[in-house]
Amino acid sequence: MNFDNLTSPRKSIHRDNLRREDFLVYGVTDRHWLQEGERLSDVVRKALDGGATFIQLREKQLDEADFMAEALEIQKLCREYDVPFVINDNVKIAAEIGADGVHVGQSDMEAGNVREILGDKRIIGVSAGTVEEAKQAEARGADYLGVGAIFPTDSKDDARALTMDTLKAITAAVNIPVVAIGGITEENTLDLAGTGIDGVAVISAIFGQKDIETAARRLLTVTKHIVNK
Repeated sequence: MNFDNLTSPRKSIHRDNLRREDFLVYGVTDRHWLQEGERLSDVVRKALDGGATFIQLREKQLDEADFMAEALEIQKLCREYDVPFVINDNVKIAAEIGADGVHVGQSDMEAGNVREILGDKRIIGVSAGTVEEAKQAEARGADYLGVGAIFPTDSKDDARALTMDTLKAITAAVNIPVVAIGGITEENTLDLAGTGIDGVAVISAIFGQKDIETAARRLLTVTKHIVNK
């Protein structure tokens, strides 16, 4: 991967042209937050207008046809904004639509097998909660890690908060980008300064706010301030 600070638009996004700044504000979708009459693409566009730098489609309750339709629409948006687009867990649909990549958890398909299916260019993100999991994911071909839960969160019932020491140990142990996830808000993002993260992955901190665009913009400002501090 080349993490040079390039600013020119990319015709397509793949693991070889990822940028460190792509990970600053990593938005994870959740249709639970949609208001009456809103479409997922509506709120994702607002997040992108506010400066979200990465989008993951994570919709566990949709059937395959509806998920495919959402994926195609969100992918088109992300390409318009030159922002990486990955799909949570569903390697099959990611391959079919040519998504930029996938994100898998510890209980999903392991990164090496995902790489065999998607090929050399696609982005693979892996969730990790320990140094061992992080190092193993990197060795198996992960391009970035989602590490958490950093703070208590309602989005995953089984998530246990990690200590800051564990987060620091993980960022020190790997050479790929790390995004912190779990219970992150604009306010507590400041607590992550000095941990070595490359960004924050959030759901409600963007999509659960009344003004999604402003929420994304404010979070981007804070994250830029704390990354590499």
